[in-house]
Amino acid sequence: MKFQQLFFTLLLMMTTSLIFAQGEYIGVWKTIDDDTNEAKSHLEIYEQDGKLYGKVLEILNPDRKGSVCEKCSGDKKNQPVEGMVLLEGLKKKGDYYGGGTITDPENGKSYKCYIELKGEDKLKVRGYIGVAALGRTQYWYRIK
Repeated sequence: MKFQQLFFTLLLMMTTSLIFAQGEYIGVWKTIDDDTNEAKSHLEIYEQDGKLYGKVLEILNPDRKGSVCEKCSGDKKNQPVEGMVLLEGLKKKGDYYGGGTITDPENGKSYKCYIELKGEDKLKVRGYIGVAALGRTQYWYRIK
């Protein structure tokens, strides 16, 4: 009986820590323009089928509102950027989430991606081709 209790307790602790870690990423994040350092959009990270995804809730620049992803391919081509899922299929990998993709609506390209918390309200987002060393990092900030 003690073994079963210990096993159940360990299983519960592992499940709780996984859910808690995932929950730290879930929420609304402000993206920052690489060139101007101005807030660009609000993006919601959510969980679906054990993976993390992120969709654009709002474009903040009034001149870009209503924009479509002209350079995207597939089902994203010519679709509105607001509402578009840009982060897709990120899985828990130790202290970060990876193994998914991110789409850049500016150029329509998709990249391998990982995200990692750098504090309670700061998220490192790395998009890359091939290996993580060949890519670009952005930092997103949690909206409270």
